[in-house]
Amino acid sequence: MKIILASKSPRRHELIKALEMEWSLSSFDVEETYDPSLKTDEIVKYLALKKAEAYPKALGNDEVLLTADTIVCINNLVLNKPKNEQEAFNMLKLLCGNTHSVYTGVCLKSNNKKKVFAERTEVTCKLLNDQEIRHYISSYQPFDKAGSYGIQDWFGYTAVEKINGCYYNVMGLPVSRIYDELKAF
Repeated sequence: MKIILASKSPRRHELIKALEMEWSLSSFDVEETYDPSLKTDEIVKYLALKKAEAYPKALGNDEVLLTADTIVCINNLVLNKPKNEQEAFNMLKLLCGNTHSVYTGVCLKSNNKKKVFAERTEVTCKLLNDQEIRHYISSYQPFDKAGSYGIQDWFGYTAVEKINGCYYNVMGLPVSRIYDELKAF
Protein backbone atom coordinates (compact mmCIF):
# COMPACT_ATOMS: atom_id res chain seq x y z
CA MET A 1 0.00 0.00 0.00
CA LYS A 2 1.25 3.45 -0.93
CA ILE A 3 -0.12 6.51 0.88
CA ILE A 4 -0.68 9.73 -1.02
CA LEU A 5 -0.74 12.59 1.48
CA ALA A 6 -2.70 15.47 -0.01
CA SER A 7 -1.53 18.32 2.20
CA LYS A 8 0.59 21.45 2.08
CA SER A 9 1.32 21.25 5.82
CA PRO A 10 5.02 20.68 6.63
CA ARG A 11 3.94 19.23 9.99
CA ARG A 12 1.76 16.62 8.30
CA HIS A 13 4.63 15.76 5.95
CA GLU A 14 6.90 15.21 8.95
CA LEU A 15 4.34 13.07 10.78
CA ILE A 16 3.44 10.81 7.85
CA LYS A 17 7.13 10.28 7.08
CA ALA A 18 7.66 9.07 10.66
CA LEU A 19 5.22 6.19 10.09
CA GLU A 20 7.89 4.59 7.85
CA MET A 21 5.35 3.59 5.22
CA GLU A 22 5.65 4.18 1.50
CA TRP A 23 4.17 7.58 0.76
CA SER A 24 4.20 10.47 -1.66
CA LEU A 25 2.98 14.02 -1.54
CA SER A 26 0.34 15.78 -3.58
CA SER A 27 -1.18 19.19 -3.09
CA PHE A 28 -4.05 21.01 -4.69
CA ASP A 29 -6.36 23.79 -3.62
CA VAL A 30 -9.78 23.22 -2.08
CA GLU A 31 -11.91 25.97 -0.64
CA GLU A 32 -12.26 25.14 3.06
CA THR A 33 -15.85 26.29 3.45
CA TYR A 34 -18.55 24.42 5.32
CA ASP A 35 -22.13 24.76 6.48
CA PRO A 36 -22.04 26.80 9.73
CA SER A 37 -24.67 24.49 11.26
CA LEU A 38 -22.11 21.65 11.39
CA LYS A 39 -20.64 20.80 14.79
CA THR A 40 -16.91 20.53 15.55
CA ASP A 41 -16.13 16.92 14.60
CA GLU A 42 -18.62 17.14 11.72
CA ILE A 43 -16.73 20.16 10.31
CA VAL A 44 -13.35 18.42 10.14
CA LYS A 45 -14.82 15.19 8.77
CA TYR A 46 -16.72 17.16 6.13
CA LEU A 47 -13.61 19.10 5.10
CA ALA A 48 -11.37 16.01 5.01
CA LEU A 49 -13.93 14.25 2.79
CA LYS A 50 -14.36 17.38 0.63
CA LYS A 51 -10.61 17.41 0.02
CA ALA A 52 -10.58 13.70 -0.84
CA GLU A 53 -13.49 14.07 -3.27
CA ALA A 54 -11.71 16.98 -4.98
CA TYR A 55 -8.48 15.00 -5.56
CA PRO A 56 -7.75 15.62 -9.25
CA LYS A 57 -5.97 12.37 -10.17
CA ALA A 58 -6.98 8.74 -10.51
CA LEU A 59 -5.77 6.48 -7.73
CA GLY A 60 -3.77 3.36 -8.49
CA ASN A 61 -5.01 0.02 -7.17
CA ASP A 62 -2.44 0.00 -4.37
CA GLU A 63 -2.81 3.69 -3.41
CA VAL A 64 -4.64 5.23 -0.45
CA LEU A 65 -5.31 8.96 -0.46
CA LEU A 66 -5.02 10.64 2.95
CA THR A 67 -6.60 14.05 3.48
CA ALA A 68 -7.08 15.92 6.75
CA ASP A 69 -8.33 19.12 8.31
CA THR A 70 -7.75 20.57 11.78
CA ILE A 71 -9.68 23.17 13.76
CA VAL A 72 -9.41 24.61 17.24
CA CYS A 73 -12.61 25.14 19.21
CA ILE A 74 -13.22 27.08 22.41
CA ASN A 75 -16.62 27.96 23.89
CA ASN A 76 -18.35 26.75 20.68
CA LEU A 77 -16.22 29.17 18.64
CA VAL A 78 -14.25 27.62 15.78
CA LEU A 79 -10.75 29.03 15.25
CA ASN A 80 -9.27 28.33 11.85
CA LYS A 81 -6.10 29.89 10.44
CA PRO A 82 -5.72 33.59 11.29
CA LYS A 83 -5.91 36.10 8.45
CA ASN A 84 -3.55 38.63 10.03
CA GLU A 85 -1.58 39.56 13.17
CA GLN A 86 -4.55 41.05 14.98
CA GLU A 87 -6.69 37.96 14.42
CA ALA A 88 -3.79 35.75 15.60
CA PHE A 89 -3.40 37.93 18.71
CA ASN A 90 -7.13 37.73 19.47
CA MET A 91 -7.13 33.96 19.11
CA LEU A 92 -4.10 33.46 21.35
CA LYS A 93 -5.50 35.87 23.95
CA LEU A 94 -8.67 33.76 24.01
CA LEU A 95 -6.77 30.46 24.32
CA CYS A 96 -4.39 31.58 27.06
CA GLY A 97 -5.69 30.76 30.52
CA ASN A 98 -8.29 28.33 29.15
CA THR A 99 -8.83 24.80 27.88
CA HIS A 100 -9.74 24.29 24.24
CA SER A 101 -10.28 21.34 21.92
CA VAL A 102 -8.37 20.48 18.78
CA TYR A 103 -10.22 18.38 16.20
CA THR A 104 -8.61 16.70 13.22
CA GLY A 105 -10.72 14.99 10.59
CA VAL A 106 -9.11 12.38 8.36
CA CYS A 107 -10.30 10.70 5.18
CA LEU A 108 -8.65 7.56 3.84
CA LYS A 109 -9.81 6.79 0.30
CA SER A 110 -8.91 4.09 -2.20
CA ASN A 111 -10.63 3.01 -5.40
CA ASN A 112 -13.09 0.82 -3.50
CA LYS A 113 -13.09 2.03 0.13
CA LYS A 114 -13.47 5.19 2.14
CA LYS A 115 -13.03 5.80 5.87
CA VAL A 116 -13.69 9.17 7.53
CA PHE A 117 -13.04 9.80 11.23
CA ALA A 118 -12.15 12.54 13.67
CA GLU A 119 -9.96 12.78 16.77
CA ARG A 120 -10.28 15.28 19.59
CA THR A 121 -7.56 16.48 21.98
CA GLU A 122 -8.06 18.88 24.88
CA VAL A 123 -5.30 21.45 25.44
CA THR A 124 -4.95 23.66 28.52
CA CYS A 125 -2.88 26.83 28.19
CA LYS A 126 -1.58 29.11 30.89
CA LEU A 127 -1.76 32.87 30.65
CA LEU A 128 0.82 34.69 28.54
CA ASN A 129 1.05 38.47 28.64
CA ASP A 130 0.49 40.64 25.57
CA GLN A 131 4.24 41.09 24.99
CA GLU A 132 4.80 37.32 25.01
CA ILE A 133 1.91 36.78 22.59
CA ARG A 134 3.21 39.50 20.25
CA HIS A 135 6.72 37.98 20.44
CA TYR A 136 5.29 34.61 19.42
CA ILE A 137 3.36 36.05 16.47
CA SER A 138 6.28 38.12 15.16
CA SER A 139 8.87 35.36 15.64
CA TYR A 140 6.85 32.31 14.55
CA GLN A 141 4.33 33.74 12.06
CA PRO A 142 1.58 31.22 12.96
CA PHE A 143 -0.69 32.18 10.05
CA ASP A 144 -0.82 28.67 8.61
CA LYS A 145 -1.98 27.09 11.86
CA ALA A 146 -5.51 26.58 13.18
CA GLY A 147 -5.89 28.56 16.38
CA SER A 148 -2.70 30.54 15.58
CA TYR A 149 -0.24 28.24 17.33
CA GLY A 150 1.99 25.23 16.98
CA ILE A 151 2.23 22.91 19.97
CA GLN A 152 5.68 21.85 18.72
CA ASP A 153 7.18 25.35 18.89
CA TRP A 154 7.72 28.18 21.41
CA PHE A 155 4.03 28.55 22.22
CA GLY A 156 3.75 24.87 23.07
CA TYR A 157 6.92 25.01 25.17
CA THR A 158 5.83 28.04 27.17
CA ALA A 159 2.03 28.11 27.24
CA VAL A 160 0.71 24.54 27.03
CA GLU A 161 0.25 23.19 30.55
CA LYS A 162 -1.65 19.98 29.87
CA ILE A 163 -3.06 17.89 27.05
CA ASN A 164 -5.64 15.14 27.17
CA GLY A 165 -5.50 13.04 24.03
CA CYS A 166 -3.13 12.64 21.11
CA TYR A 167 -0.28 15.19 21.00
CA TYR A 168 0.21 14.60 17.27
CA ASN A 169 -3.46 15.34 16.65
CA VAL A 170 -2.72 18.89 17.81
CA MET A 171 0.07 19.03 15.22
CA GLY A 172 -2.44 18.04 12.53
CA LEU A 173 -2.48 14.23 12.23
CA PRO A 174 -3.52 11.63 14.80
CA VAL A 175 -0.79 9.28 13.54
CA SER A 176 -1.40 6.38 15.93
CA ARG A 177 -5.06 6.20 14.88
CA ILE A 178 -4.10 6.61 11.22
CA TYR A 179 -1.61 3.76 11.51
CA ASP A 180 -4.30 1.48 13.01
CA GLU A 181 -6.87 2.51 10.41
CA LEU A 182 -4.42 1.88 7.56
CA LYS A 183 -3.62 -1.60 8.91
CA ALA A 184 -7.35 -2.39 8.93
CA PHE A 185 -7.98 -0.72 5.56
